[in-house]
Amino acid sequence: MDQQKIVLVTGGSRGLGKNMALALAKKGNDVIITYNSGKQEAEQVVAEIEQMGQSAAALQLNVGQVATFDGFAANLAEMLKEKWGRENFDFLVNNAGIGINTPFESTTEDQFDLLTNIHFKGVYFLIQKLLPTIANQGGIVNVSTGLTRFALPGYSAYAALKGAIEVLTKYLAKELGARGITVNAVAPGAIETDFGGGVVRDNEQVNAFVASNTALGRVGLPDDIGGVVAFLCSAEARWVNAQRIEVSGGMFI
Repeated sequence: MDQQKIVLVTGGSRGLGKNMALALAKKGNDVIITYNSGKQEAEQVVAEIEQMGQSAAALQLNVGQVATFDGFAANLAEMLKEKWGRENFDFLVNNAGIGINTPFESTTEDQFDLLTNIHFKGVYFLIQKLLPTIANQGGIVNVSTGLTRFALPGYSAYAALKGAIEVLTKYLAKELGARGITVNAVAPGAIETDFGGGVVRDNEQVNAFVASNTALGRVGLPDDIGGVVAFLCSAEARWVNAQRIEVSGGMFI
């Protein structure tokens, strides 16, 4: 029998990350999620996954603070050994993030640095730090955004950094190919979550605007995304590599 697959999802305590974690568990994976501050929410997600019959665990991680990655990697290694009797895991999903909507002309350096640390620098060095712990024939899924293809005012820094992630995805696919590790990017369109203050979910005008510009005629829901990530973390997707897969219902086409 094949070894049980373990997937690590950053920012898995709520929103899209939670949906990804649950979708992965439904496909028979064990899941480790990280949370920044929502320990209780994370523990609830772990309990939900365990009710499905899969093993799960949660670890604290601020993806914007590279200096903490040594400690995180040590905690992860200890957990893998104690709970699974393993020295590695199979798939890494880089989901954790925040949204800041601000016009280009008024974006501050502090906002720019915060977004950079979380969405690009943190992802870059977290992958680097965890690379020895990712199993050969495993995979990495980076979460991007539809905003790298179409432009909506206020997301210049956020979207540009996600553009950097998409380029990084291709380079990693090239450099990690010798280990059989696939690297892909999933780019959600506008989704009803609490992301960016819940604007897509709670602002009726924004919601209607998105729906009217989407081929399938509605705004995205978390359930539209998790299954795609679960697919990319499966044997069925072993020949999908270096791809940007947009999951937006056909926004602005």
